[in-house]
Amino acid sequence: MINWFLNLNHVIQALIATLFTFGVTALGAMIVIFFKKINKNFMDAMLGLSGGVMIAASFWSLLSPAIEMANSLKMISWLIVSLGFICGGLLLFIGDKIFDKLSKKRENNSSIKRCLMLIFSITLHNIPEGMAVGIAFGSIAYGLEGATVLSACILALGIGIQNFPEGSAVSLPLRREGYSRFKSFLYGSLSGLVEPIAGVIGALLVLKMRFLLPFLLSFAAGAMIYVVVEEIIPESQTNKKKDLMALFTIFGFLIMMVLDVMLG
Repeated sequence: MINWFLNLNHVIQALIATLFTFGVTALGAMIVIFFKKINKNFMDAMLGLSGGVMIAASFWSLLSPAIEMANSLKMISWLIVSLGFICGGLLLFIGDKIFDKLSKKRENNSSIKRCLMLIFSITLHNIPEGMAVGIAFGSIAYGLEGATVLSACILALGIGIQNFPEGSAVSLPLRREGYSRFKSFLYGSLSGLVEPIAGVIGALLVLKMRFLLPFLLSFAAGAMIYVVVEEIIPESQTNKKKDLMALFTIFGFLIMMVLDVMLG
């Protein structure tokens, strides 16, 4: 099974990996079928863990290969990587501002519309996450240090973990607003459907336009760091045991770092 996956085209690997992250979103949304409430301590711990994994992956799986590729292409590495990184963060920053403005315009409307805005927001954030996985797999073709199937799979795992609460964050509010369990699950799942699409696009861009790789890798890193700092860590820190949640973040970072350095 492992050898079969390793021998696949990198675009197909990216598709399978992002189908996994989409599947975890669906699992999170499925909670609405079995439970009315979920354990906050567990969810916050998983958020903290995935935040640590994503921070470490941003450097070892994305920024470090971006710098190496920029140097090999005789580019000004610090400039290209910095530009890509800030653009990735700015994209989500602008997306959040647009979301805030749309939310204010609808603040007097029904809570159903607020739920729809929540779906839009989470779907928007899933696009760069899926692209990050696709870029990580596509970059393997160039033999860069740190760009390995293992590191790309761990990155997909980290994103998948944090997709679990995102799926439930959509389905549970919809259920409270009177949607059926099935419809709440369906809409929660569909919020993650953009990830396989974005993943394939990311992998194709890397493979077809090599000169864009340093920018795209750093762009994905900037987008991921924004998601971690803006959403994942603050949400995990709302827990009463926020010091324990911080340890989960450190543990997640440690796992990714050890696996990437020792086995990558």
